Amino acid sequence: MAAAGHSLSTPLLSSDRQPHLILTVHDEAEPPQSPSISDSNPQTLFQPCDEDRNNPFAFIGSHDGFEVPGSSTIDPFRNHTPIIEGIYEWVKIVICLPVAAVRMVLFGLCLVVGYGATKLALYRWKDRQNPMPKWRCRLMWITRLSARAILFCFGYHWIKRRGKPASREIAPIVVSNHVSYIDPIFYFYELFPTIVSSESHDSMPFVGTIIRAMQVIYVDRFSRSSRKHAVNEIKRKASCNWFPRVLLFPEGTTSNGKVLISFQLGAFIPGYPVQPVVVRYPYVHFDQSWGNISIAKLMFRMFTQFHNFMEVEYLPIVSPHENRKENAVHFAQRTGHVIASALNVVQTSHSYGDFMLLEKAVESKQENPSVYMVEMGWVQSSLHLRVLEAVDLLEIFLSMNPDSRIMHIVLKHASDGVPCVHSGRVEFHDFLRALRMKPCGLSEKMFEFIDVHKTGKITFKQFLLGSAHILKQPVFRHACELAFSECDMNGKNCILKQELQDAVSLSIPNLNSDEINGLFTLFDVDSDGSISKNDFVSCLKRYPLLIALFAPKLLHRRPSITDQSLVEEVS
Repeated sequence: MAAAGHSLSTPLLSSDRQPHLILTVHDEAEPPQSPSISDSNPQTLFQPCDEDRNNPFAFIGSHDGFEVPGSSTIDPFRNHTPIIEGIYEWVKIVICLPVAAVRMVLFGLCLVVGYGATKLALYRWKDRQNPMPKWRCRLMWITRLSARAILFCFGYHWIKRRGKPASREIAPIVVSNHVSYIDPIFYFYELFPTIVSSESHDSMPFVGTIIRAMQVIYVDRFSRSSRKHAVNEIKRKASCNWFPRVLLFPEGTTSNGKVLISFQLGAFIPGYPVQPVVVRYPYVHFDQSWGNISIAKLMFRMFTQFHNFMEVEYLPIVSPHENRKENAVHFAQRTGHVIASALNVVQTSHSYGDFMLLEKAVESKQENPSVYMVEMGWVQSSLHLRVLEAVDLLEIFLSMNPDSRIMHIVLKHASDGVPCVHSGRVEFHDFLRALRMKPCGLSEKMFEFIDVHKTGKITFKQFLLGSAHILKQPVFRHACELAFSECDMNGKNCILKQELQDAVSLSIPNLNSDEINGLFTLFDVDSDGSISKNDFVSCLKRYPLLIALFAPKLLHRRPSITDQSLVEEVS
């Protein structure tokens, strides 16, 4: 039963809006420090503990195991009308086909006109690090009007607006939720801002030319140096009133508008006031969000609608603390709350990383690809696991042949006992096959370590968090290097097949030739017939659970000066 005073129309998150309200983000206490081994004695590194006898990873410091939070059943990238359903929609499409043909012709014409005007505005403009001269900006009005005509061709005959943009001097940065490719077209017409975009967009026909005229800030989201450069450029352009506003979509990708996913921090690190803007696409029969649907299909559906609805609301300015020393994470969270309140949705911990995982699962033709999303925003902030590392772990998990059966399980924490759909689980024998191991005491302990719920099957989230938990142990890298040294009995800086067999046999006795060949092939990354140190460490970083194979070698070695160096380095 709904709580008193609440209804379906009541906002999920409270919001008190006033014109150009300035919200202040205050600093909080410093975050707790990570566990340190600075007080450790070198002789106690990689030592067994009687109470951790069933934990195969206790020797590298994983004494308490790891926890797996409940999985969200929300798919923020799901388009709710991926296929045409109902007689009404089919009749409407048939009726609108002639209209769609005319719209496509006008769309092409507008594109050509806008492209030509942009090329002219950029002609012989060399000094692109400085603001665009005014006469070139005036010429870009032709392109901006062409953009509005393109929106008209897509069925956005009128666009409902609420509020108004704050002056650039007050709020030099604009942040918005991101639902469709229509969003940037609208903002280009309305604000002509500087945007932050992926480097790959520069080579796109028409698009690359137009965003160059917007003095785009390019960023490679997987490069730390590129992200740092982008933040510096945001700060530089936001600080100069001669540049246009800076527009960012802090979600980093499009979602379906039913939730707000976690924010990237680029818009909030500079410490300037931001104006949040929300975009809505009300619909009955056609979901206009650009999620798990191709752009060609989305464009066709837009062309064959009588009218598409779009609403834009400019929200009150959100300002950081006056001294600009607030935590960017808190600033982003406060802004996210304001946008989520206006949209009447919740904010999840999903991120662009989840979209990459979803795409990987779709490429592998998984029947229920959404179960492989793990809320990467939380994973990245908690475990500092990179997105590409998560994608690699998903590739390994998919090689374990997860089941495609859809099981309806009533979870104890599920509200009202609603059945939750689950699939994509891996059994013990498939787990072993991917890791080139055989059933034994160690492999059973490794599987039980991942199977925190003791169901006899593991999910990708369990596999990911378990692997990340091992990978991010402070001594993991050192353990890999020492394990290599212990296996390299001849001191040739490489491990031969017999040496690997001798080392692994301490953990898994009685390996046959096929089993040792499988493990050797896994570790010999460059397939040159021997395992170099780089091969060895790379394999263990990709398959961190395999570090347990070398526990006997590490537990029975003599402490060295290297151990003391490790203690000093980590402390």
